[in-house]
Amino acid sequence: MRTTTSSAPILLLITLLVSAFMLAPMLLSIMAGLVNNYSVGLKSGLTLRWLLEVWEVYGNTVGWSLALAVACVGGTLLLGVPCAYALARSRSRGARAFEELLTLPVAVPGLATGLALILAYGQFSAFRQSFAFILVGHIVFTLPYMVRIVAAAFQRDDLHALEEAARTLGASFGQRFLGVLVPAVFPAIVAGSLMVFTLSVGEFNLTWMLQTPLTRTLPVGLADSYASMRLEVGSAYTLVFFIVILPVLWGLQSLAKLVQNHHGT
Repeated sequence: MRTTTSSAPILLLITLLVSAFMLAPMLLSIMAGLVNNYSVGLKSGLTLRWLLEVWEVYGNTVGWSLALAVACVGGTLLLGVPCAYALARSRSRGARAFEELLTLPVAVPGLATGLALILAYGQFSAFRQSFAFILVGHIVFTLPYMVRIVAAAFQRDDLHALEEAARTLGASFGQRFLGVLVPAVFPAIVAGSLMVFTLSVGEFNLTWMLQTPLTRTLPVGLADSYASMRLEVGSAYTLVFFIVILPVLWGLQSLAKLVQNHHGT
């Protein structure tokens, strides 16, 4: 106990230093988007000019990015939850090989995955120039996360017994899957949805490869503002990103905790 008590202030100090080291760049970036001239600093005065300029030029990327992330969550739910159940119940070598194949988009750089999608489906011009093309790329990239999280929940021993009990009582597969198993693993589904939403909103490499001038998202617009505009504009775009995304992430995290607490009781 003495060792633990004496080391507590040191651990607290290390935590504060690490937190300050991580937060300082973000705070400086936010400040840069709210001052008239970053090179002068706060002495140049505060302004909302850069935020308004960013919203005028890139405001449409906000709605599209959120809609894309929500659609990505929906797609991974429809594909990932049944796939997770099949992998959790199957013990064949083919299922294990498919599971390994499913994780390839995570290991392969997003630029390579984007190029592969362009080579395979780029000749369909209407599809190539739509947000559906980016959505497919995001689903390919995020599906392994949903499958892994939900499959781990389906592998619980108590669910095997629960499923067998429902089968014995005459429940069909649809009734067992939707009425018994999915509610039992719902906290894992919420956690997977949170992971997919976060990855989809922030994904840049794959999106940059698949986007067109008419299908720009928040991360791509952020990179464009850094490359072609002055520092204050890029920093203001970062602030817009925080303002839009952080409340959504906090809401999803609160929902996940609420669901976990509800199932825990």
